[in-house]
Amino acid sequence: QTQFIVTSLTACVLLYTHSVGIAYFIIGALACSFSVKAVKKLVKQPRPLGKSKKVTYGMPSTHSATISYYAVYICASCRYLLLHDNLKFAPEGLLRTLVPITALPWASLIVISRVWLGHHTWPQVAVGSGYGIAFASLWFALWTAGGLDAHGLVLEELFVNHLLRG
Repeated sequence: QTQFIVTSLTACVLLYTHSVGIAYFIIGALACSFSVKAVKKLVKQPRPLGKSKKVTYGMPSTHSATISYYAVYICASCRYLLLHDNLKFAPEGLLRTLVPITALPWASLIVISRVWLGHHTWPQVAVGSGYGIAFASLWFALWTAGGLDAHGLVLEELFVNHLLRG
């Protein structure tokens, strides 16, 4: 259910904002998820014995990588990026504080739950989390230091003004 909730919330934010920056974030989340699954197929470490009936591999944890990506990228965005015009429904300081203090514990609980539910070992979620943190840091750096944010603003302007408003 976690995957459905996270995906639904992400889709809602994208549909609400029409933000190229959020679309870029989503592409990064997908790239993180698919690439960590490729690593998992190379490592081929089994899941822990017990409750899990899955026959897939466990190292590194895809859920841990992806939710760690989410938490780090969201926190970095709240700290360093301009607030999108469509997200100015609440005081900026509140959003920049409330979102990270919600995202970090939520992500941590999801990571820990992977062990509690018997789907992964602690090393598998630790490596998955590290992968997601590193991926988010690189992806965010490409957006900011790589100059993609400036191109994103131009694309968003074209999209909103020409396609949505006709």
